[in-house]
Amino acid sequence: MSPCIVVAMAKNRTIGVNNTLPWRCPEDLKHFKTLTMGHHMIMGRKTFDSIGKPLPGRTTVVVTRDRNLKIDGCLIAHSLPEALAACSDEPVFIVGGAEIYAQALPLADTLYITEIQQDVAGDAHFPNFDPSAWQEVAREIRTQELPQPLEYHFVTYRRAT
Repeated sequence: MSPCIVVAMAKNRTIGVNNTLPWRCPEDLKHFKTLTMGHHMIMGRKTFDSIGKPLPGRTTVVVTRDRNLKIDGCLIAHSLPEALAACSDEPVFIVGGAEIYAQALPLADTLYITEIQQDVAGDAHFPNFDPSAWQEVAREIRTQELPQPLEYHFVTYRRAT
């Protein structure tokens, strides 16, 4: 099973600050929902904590080192391979955070990246990856004025063969 990665990141690869998104982009949240609806999502425990609840219409698999953690409405796994094994359908979406992205990147065949077209300060970053290993297959350029001015691109990459 080759998971897909869904991430919004700034030009400097920032994906978060203080366990929250460092921007407000309602269209990106809608895009995320459209991609993941009806599928399994794998996330780390801190990412789950930032969301605060299982998202409706999706199966949430939380990866944690805590062997005693139980979360109503979620599957619990203690490693990325265990989380992938818990997913019965494809595609499976890896949705964060930085540590889970780093583990999943070598396994992924598709990246859905919302590229925020500016550098943003933060304390969580998407891992470095070799762009030559990926082929851009779609790009949609967007802008917004509210709730904050932002240019962003919805970009799909597939692993080059």
